[in-house]
Amino acid sequence: MKRVWSRRSFLAAAGGGALVFGGAAERAGADPAADVHEAMRAVWRDLVLGGGFPVTEEPFRSRLAELGEQVGGWAAAMAPSPGSLWPDLAFATDPERMMQSYYRLRTMAEGFLRPGTGLTGDAGVLASLLAGLDHLHAEVYHAGQVRYGNWYCWQIGAPQALLDLCVLLYEQLGSDRLGRFCAAVDHFVPDSAVASYSGTSTGANRVDLCRVLAVRGVVGQEDAKTALARDALSPVFPYVTTGDGLYRDGSFVQHTWVPYTGTYGAVFLGGLGMLFALLKNTPWQITDPRAQTVLDAVERAWAPFLFNGLVMDAVSGRAVSRGLLVSDARQVQQDDHTRGHAVLAGILLLAEGASAAERIRWRGLVKGWAARSYYSPPLADRTLGLSALARLADLRADPAVAPAPEPVGHRLFASMDRATHRRPGWAASLSMASRRITHYETGNGEHLRGWHTGSGMLSWWGSTYGNGQYSDAFWPTVDPRRLPGTTVARTVLADGAGGDWGASRPDAAWVGGSTDGEFAAVGQHLRGLGSTLEARKSWFFLADTVVCLGAGIRASDGVPVESVVDNRNLGVKGTHALTIGGSVQPARSGWSATFTAPGWAHLAGFGGYVLQGPGPFKALREERTGRWNDINRGGATTALTRRYATLWYDHGRDPVDAGYLYQVLPGASTTQTAARAAASSWLTLLANSATGQGVSVASLGFTGVNFWQAGAVGPLEASGPCSVMVRLRSDGTASLSVADPARTLGALTLVWRRAVATVLSRPESVVSAVGGTQLRIEFGSLVGTAGSSQEVVVRLG
Repeated sequence: MKRVWSRRSFLAAAGGGALVFGGAAERAGADPAADVHEAMRAVWRDLVLGGGFPVTEEPFRSRLAELGEQVGGWAAAMAPSPGSLWPDLAFATDPERMMQSYYRLRTMAEGFLRPGTGLTGDAGVLASLLAGLDHLHAEVYHAGQVRYGNWYCWQIGAPQALLDLCVLLYEQLGSDRLGRFCAAVDHFVPDSAVASYSGTSTGANRVDLCRVLAVRGVVGQEDAKTALARDALSPVFPYVTTGDGLYRDGSFVQHTWVPYTGTYGAVFLGGLGMLFALLKNTPWQITDPRAQTVLDAVERAWAPFLFNGLVMDAVSGRAVSRGLLVSDARQVQQDDHTRGHAVLAGILLLAEGASAAERIRWRGLVKGWAARSYYSPPLADRTLGLSALARLADLRADPAVAPAPEPVGHRLFASMDRATHRRPGWAASLSMASRRITHYETGNGEHLRGWHTGSGMLSWWGSTYGNGQYSDAFWPTVDPRRLPGTTVARTVLADGAGGDWGASRPDAAWVGGSTDGEFAAVGQHLRGLGSTLEARKSWFFLADTVVCLGAGIRASDGVPVESVVDNRNLGVKGTHALTIGGSVQPARSGWSATFTAPGWAHLAGFGGYVLQGPGPFKALREERTGRWNDINRGGATTALTRRYATLWYDHGRDPVDAGYLYQVLPGASTTQTAARAAASSWLTLLANSATGQGVSVASLGFTGVNFWQAGAVGPLEASGPCSVMVRLRSDGTASLSVADPARTLGALTLVWRRAVATVLSRPESVVSAVGGTQLRIEFGSLVGTAGSSQEVVVRLG
């Protein structure tokens, strides 16, 4: 059997021979004539433990020593009794603690097997492992036990850890234990768990279930289980049009309504990478040609959301609230960087089963992201397992791989109401909500105050600044009613308002926009969560700015309505200079003021804002204190304080037809911001009303219009609600990108009042396109285009 990893058992280190922890596949010899199950166990052991890293060098030396200390503490604290294995993990009524008990045992097994822990091969640790496994089996995880609480613990969490233990301790467990443990897994994860691609057996959950079945087949030497796991993966490969899974536009959805590229998507990616590796060159190798969809998704679905090693919070669901958890014995914070590092490791793993060309490209991308992750270097990430660290360390040391630059361009993920805009030096993400996608996800007591993350939250980072903006205790300390970019009625909402698991979906269909892959016109028909708020919001993503429009803002809840230009986390002691209209404002906490529009503002270390009104805008400096426990019931209770600088428009109580216009210029200097504000002719406002919003920028050859209903805006006229973006090119051509974000148009007529000589190309959705003194395009039904942009290219007259 061919080895999955090409690793050396020993490396010669500079200045001496550094012992390297070699993987089990090397020890197994990878003899093609060897028993296939033994060889597959060796591969899985290698995947779990990792191989090829120098145990006497950092970061591995410290991590192994820490692992040994942790394992020794757990072994000493183990106290088997009815309903618990450890006193702090009583599982009689909470299966999460049963699952956590198995996780501890798996970690202990790593400490027992890995060199450099101080407990390698320790007889006492092995005795504790065997006693702990026997106790959990007798008490709770055995055939015949009726499950209670969270299904995930019984069907994914606990059995994955248990089966990993069966592989790691295969020789020590003996056939009797292995048989009983396999019977327990069969009881909780029967073949019927993957009989239907529905319910909890979809997307990342299906991949996890297949991992259980595949390793169960290997441990118990039951080929039918392994074959079932392979076959049950097939439904995750094709693009989906509703519900969980990968969409053609690169969206990844889990829990039916939640954008989840960053967390469930990472599980999906890593799980498939492990299964591809386990089954490679075996009788059960994955040969389904549709598996290419997953490989394509690395660059289509994951890369757009990765920046300097972090994964954008817009696609991490309720995981953004986890931060520091009480249950984490090591007290290591989770954030956008740690989640991003897990995705990087998953891409490296998946690369081993990809084509040579894909592997080269992906390794270059990962090396670039890791090298630029200055705020939180991956090799210093204490949330990453040693096997993931080993893959990243191996890549860093590989001179044949050149780090790739950040991808540049705009991506609109219409199927999950998200957009990313990437320019040289900065990147941004936009979060929206519709009938298809939830305002936010809460559940299991997590993300209790994420109410308005889908109300147009605009997040952005620079290549050399702001990378800790959302990592540094942002979520527990930010005002949840003043998330950047959102329009919100300041109604008092209960924790978890709207319901669990994505229940809080607004009755709004027009959410999305049009893009040519570089610039974009994006819009959202906003309906507030728990309020009467309604608004039309548009964002025009351009070369050095995001132009933000709001119109038709109205509510009748008797509370103020605000549109937040930005809300910057300045850290613990931040005193970043705030300049407004050329004057530096006070740096003291608690300062606030109102300024007349039009005007401009600049926040040192971040960028500039051009505030064009209508009406005045407000500014505030404040210190905010919060706890992870405020937004996640399992979070730490330690009080955290961060400083914030906030800019917003106050539309007053019960506005009838309020609006706004401003620009965000990431990375701009004070001089550049003032110059943009003074260049009144740079931006032409075509419309800003509840019927249509549009702008044009002559220097960029850009015109963008979001038609909320049929009508005319500037040089464009549409017969129905749609989004249109026009780009003039230097070669005398122009492109028109047209989309139906609401997915309701049976037909659409678009007129562009510009002389057109020839129609060079058009999509199948176009019935006719006629030039002349103006261009008239007749589209057929756009319902089936899933909100994607339809591009028509013409030569100008």
